[in-house]
Amino acid sequence: MSFPLIRMRRLRKSAALRELAAETRLTAADLVYPMFINDQVHDRVAVSSMPGIYQESIDYALRTVESALNLGVKQLLLFGIPDEKDAEATSAWSEAGVVQKAIQAIKNQFASDVVVIADTCLCEYMNHGHCGIVMDGKVLNDPTLDILARTAVSQAEAGADIIAPSDMMDGRVAWIRQSLDDAGYDDIPILSYSAKYASAFYAPFRDAADSAPAFGDRKTYQMDPRNAREALIETELDLIEGADMVMVKPALSYLDVIYRIRQAVNLPLFAYSVSGEYSMIKAAAEAGWIDEQAVVLETLTSIKRAGADRVITYSALDAAEWLRLD
Repeated sequence: MSFPLIRMRRLRKSAALRELAAETRLTAADLVYPMFINDQVHDRVAVSSMPGIYQESIDYALRTVESALNLGVKQLLLFGIPDEKDAEATSAWSEAGVVQKAIQAIKNQFASDVVVIADTCLCEYMNHGHCGIVMDGKVLNDPTLDILARTAVSQAEAGADIIAPSDMMDGRVAWIRQSLDDAGYDDIPILSYSAKYASAFYAPFRDAADSAPAFGDRKTYQMDPRNAREALIETELDLIEGADMVMVKPALSYLDVIYRIRQAVNLPLFAYSVSGEYSMIKAAAEAGWIDEQAVVLETLTSIKRAGADRVITYSALDAAEWLRLD
């Protein structure tokens, strides 16, 4: 018997054999592209802390959507930057809201070619930047649920394909599900941000969405980064309340959480590769310290390998182009 009998390198000796033996495959269809819509800007405005990412007018966003579709990216996650904010997030559920108008424009032009996911949160629309009603310095859970439900229904009315509550209020999935059903949208699925952590990786997003809290932080409603078992409880509760799909956010620092939830849940699992992850890679690449393409594709593949079915990433368009050329 020759030594060694089993040689693992046999299946690594050529690109064709490595492709044959690959366990995880990343495609453009796996990617979701987040977009920031601001109909008060002309064309687009660069987000300084996220190179290559922009706040876009609705008209400009339609061009971006067309580019995404041409690359095979058919799933979008929409965030809105309103022209007015108040203490009850009125612009979040207005039929004339920026996201509602963007959904209508995208669906009118691209119909079923694109899946529009509406982020259902209030921080961008609140004058204090928190994700719920605030009283005496506290973010209140139950009074926030009605506003979230009104927002979800208005997004469904505008034509959203999926409603994605990201606020982390207790009971919001059940409240939104009942409200959608009562309004005749019982066929609209809910993608819940089930395990959303109070992460330091969100800072660039808050520039992009103009949503930094005016006081305090979000640790009383978003999850403690030290907890993993709690994510399983949060996910189970959301499924009991009627979630059709679940999400882990952030992704890269929470691969273990993605894996745990994947073992427990058979429904579609999304992971959000957040702004801080994106900006760190961009900064290192611009400094010449890493190969951006290689690192992005390796990172996205690792998120899929951990168990995510779909990855929300600001690198979606670049990654789709690289995958097409690979």
